[in-house]
Amino acid sequence: MLASVHHYELRPFPFLSQSIFNSVWGPGLHRVNKPNPRLVALKSGKDDNAVIDLQAGEKLYLGMDFGTSGARFAIINKYGIIHAEGKKDYPVVVSEDTLDWLHSWKTTLFSLLEDVLPSLRPYIASISIDGTSATTLVVDSTGGNPLCRPFLYNESCPDALPIVKSIAPQNHTVCSGSSTLCKLVSWWNTNDTHKDSAVLLHQADWLLWLLHGKLGVSDYNNALKVGYDPESESYPQWLLSQPYSRVLPCVKAPGTPVGSIKEDIRIQFGFPKECIVCTGTTDSIAAFLAARATQPGQAVTSLGSTLAIKLLSTTRIEDSRFGVYSHRLDDKWLVGGASNTGGAVLRQLFSDDQLEKLSEQINPMEASPLDYYPLAAIGERFPVADPQMVPRLQPRPESDVEYLHGILESIARIEAKAYRQLKDLGATEVKEVFTAGGGAKNEKWMKIRERVLGLPVTQAIQTEAAYGAAQLALKGAQETL
Repeated sequence: MLASVHHYELRPFPFLSQSIFNSVWGPGLHRVNKPNPRLVALKSGKDDNAVIDLQAGEKLYLGMDFGTSGARFAIINKYGIIHAEGKKDYPVVVSEDTLDWLHSWKTTLFSLLEDVLPSLRPYIASISIDGTSATTLVVDSTGGNPLCRPFLYNESCPDALPIVKSIAPQNHTVCSGSSTLCKLVSWWNTNDTHKDSAVLLHQADWLLWLLHGKLGVSDYNNALKVGYDPESESYPQWLLSQPYSRVLPCVKAPGTPVGSIKEDIRIQFGFPKECIVCTGTTDSIAAFLAARATQPGQAVTSLGSTLAIKLLSTTRIEDSRFGVYSHRLDDKWLVGGASNTGGAVLRQLFSDDQLEKLSEQINPMEASPLDYYPLAAIGERFPVADPQMVPRLQPRPESDVEYLHGILESIARIEAKAYRQLKDLGATEVKEVFTAGGGAKNEKWMKIRERVLGLPVTQAIQTEAAYGAAQLALKGAQETL
């Protein structure tokens, strides 16, 4: 499918060099000189009959997102215009009666590359990939062969948690059963072989290795949950003193060039000789980058099954009691936390059709007197750390409109409390909120949140993590200039 692009209004990329940005965009972020309408491919596939108008010498940047349920790709130019995008579900691959995730991810990676239009491939200057946080692999350092099945992002290793807590600082990010370090310790204590030749990788690291061939390279976003300190740009001594520290990967900044794409892959797909592969990041960080929040005080609230917030701060915040931790973004910190409230509660009570029709009847400028704490199950983590908290959804009024209004407003109050909690912990005060996720489509809820937060609340123009990964690819290409 083709579309004519006439005019753009863009926020600067966090990683876009100011010289390039200023040469194209004026202070008001409007195009200084509008280009002639150009055709760009917005959907991709094996049919290469589409007319792609690319200027001589133009370069494109490929980002791929490997999320929890499937993978996507996005191709952008240096101005952030999308030239192509696509998605794939993970194929179900069973080996010895268990799901073979590595085979599934590898198949998906090359399926995405195959779906990039052949006419675009010669223009791809760089590639980056994001993956799910704390999805952990242990492979042989000589050939990259897996030494165990992958530990998925949501797996917990309670057997290792007491050991990790005994060596890590109190309330450190690794002090969670699902942390990468707990998974490493669990593997180390239950395996007696291959320890001398093992190397730890994250999902994105492994996928990128398939493209560049240099084993043992990670980024400081993915490495955070294994204990890497992005502030000092090193592993802490309490971690280096452990016997399993020998398997830890080399860590670079996200979007750092690692090497050229492997020659056999380059020839197979028709990428240029200059195409480089860059370090990646986590899926949540990539989604934040896509929203183009660039200044301290700007935040992104994701209204999906749960309510997740990420705030750009000048101060680093870490507190495992609330599941709050900070990712480094160049010279700033991305502080994040997540509540168990959110869309999952709404789905338990209303159908999509009911949500749409009832929302239309809500007056968002009128405060609801109902005071709920909507949870899909027992337990809350942030802004209140209470594993025994019971959902509060009573009393229920006779009017479903009033009931929905009360729930939406209560979730907005929890969001406001979450941002206050980050401020109390020392983060930069929130000034503006971009919204991602399914809840961003509910205009009445957006207005309720704007009133409750007392801040500008807008829908993020871009929310796909693949777009953020493409920005990292652009960053890496700039570093090679």
